[in-house]
Amino acid sequence: MTGIDLSENLEDYLETILELEKTQKVARVKDIAEMRGVLRGSVTGALKSLAEKGLINYEPYSFITLTRKGTAVAGEINRRHRVIKNFLTHVLQLDPQIAEDNACRMEHAMDRAAVDRMVAFIDYMETCPRTDASWIQGFARHRQGKDDSRPDCKECMTRSAEKHAQKKK
Repeated sequence: MTGIDLSENLEDYLETILELEKTQKVARVKDIAEMRGVLRGSVTGALKSLAEKGLINYEPYSFITLTRKGTAVAGEINRRHRVIKNFLTHVLQLDPQIAEDNACRMEHAMDRAAVDRMVAFIDYMETCPRTDASWIQGFARHRQGKDDSRPDCKECMTRSAEKHAQKKK
């Protein structure tokens, strides 16, 4: 995954610090505790562990920032989260909050290769002439038990093949 042994909890702390750095330039224990919905004492233990791993700059009663290594790790964690959430929301058409909740759990379990494959699949779906916006809409109808798109499949395939042949010219 990240090459560093991190618990899900520590990964979540890194993501929180990354988010705070983006909005406030630095993180403070108070802000981290508020965002994570935990007590300040809980934050301190996590910060000590992240500092020991060389992922954050941390001294008690001072600002917290990510190290270069911490920024890279947090960025990868955040990337996994965004890709998974996007897939769940736009491809599987889950409610955004349900997608968010599931992405939070899945991001810790999926390694970079799996996320990269998911990105490649989404890219393929967006560029393949057989999988335009109507394809996703067809999936939505199928999910709802409205398989009215089935009679259109032959016509759709013909149009897609023609479109693909034109692109090759």
